Amino acid sequence: MDFLWDKITEWLKEMLVSGVISNLTGLFDATNQKVGEIAGQVALTPQAWNASVFGMIQNLSNSVIVPIAGAILAFVMTLELIQLITDKNNLNDVDTWMFFKWAFKSAAAVLIVTNTWNIVMGVFDAAQSVVGSASGIISGDTSIDISTVMTDLETTLMAMEIGPLLGLWFQSLFAGICTWAIAICIFIITYGRMIEIYLVTSLAPIPMATMMGKEWGGMGQNYLRALFALGFQAFLIIVCVAIYAVLVQSISIAADVSSAIWTCMGYTVLLCFCLFKTSSLAKSIFNAH
Repeated sequence: MDFLWDKITEWLKEMLVSGVISNLTGLFDATNQKVGEIAGQVALTPQAWNASVFGMIQNLSNSVIVPIAGAILAFVMTLELIQLITDKNNLNDVDTWMFFKWAFKSAAAVLIVTNTWNIVMGVFDAAQSVVGSASGIISGDTSIDISTVMTDLETTLMAMEIGPLLGLWFQSLFAGICTWAIAICIFIITYGRMIEIYLVTSLAPIPMATMMGKEWGGMGQNYLRALFALGFQAFLIIVCVAIYAVLVQSISIAADVSSAIWTCMGYTVLLCFCLFKTSSLAKSIFNAH
């Protein structure tokens, strides 16, 4: 009976070991691929990311939003003229210079609205120039390979009992599901940011039409802050990836397979959390609410 039990135990152990190794093989491939694509994705301007989508958004903005922006501009500048006149002691102290001031502000407002896309794309071009420079300076290896973290993996697993092996098999299976979820989250963050940029820029003429208004100017200023926050969010993302690369390279070889798996998982979850936080952090830096 002992011989039979030993054979069954050996067979179960070999099956569990092969299952664990199978689960650990390529465990972080999906995450490694998405992390490796981050720098390339966030370094692209809206024009370069997808020319077809960019052209569609620009066409919609020019044909639908610009006429509305023109009406808002007329309202804002008319209100500005009324306030300039009425502020001067109930029309008893009206100077001709105020009309020149109003004409100058109106001309500047028209110039801003007609060049909205040049201004908006200039913000992103400046931000992406910074991101491109940062990518070349702080780039590093962001790949995780569990085989480099563990030495003699199969020998280590064969030395374990069936109970711990079974638990490790479930852990490796759960870790595989988590890595796919993290890869999806990274995809959502990088692609969602660019879609947010397209959505924000599609309405650009409206807040830009209020820039020269005394009371309405805050809308345009907040909009510009939001643009800078979206643009330089890419720089914060690059910094997060650079920190992640340093942490990954500093992972030490562990004798405990479970510890090695969850150390690697912890770094990827930390990266995902930091990427989510970059949006709110960028807005808080530029006070874009």
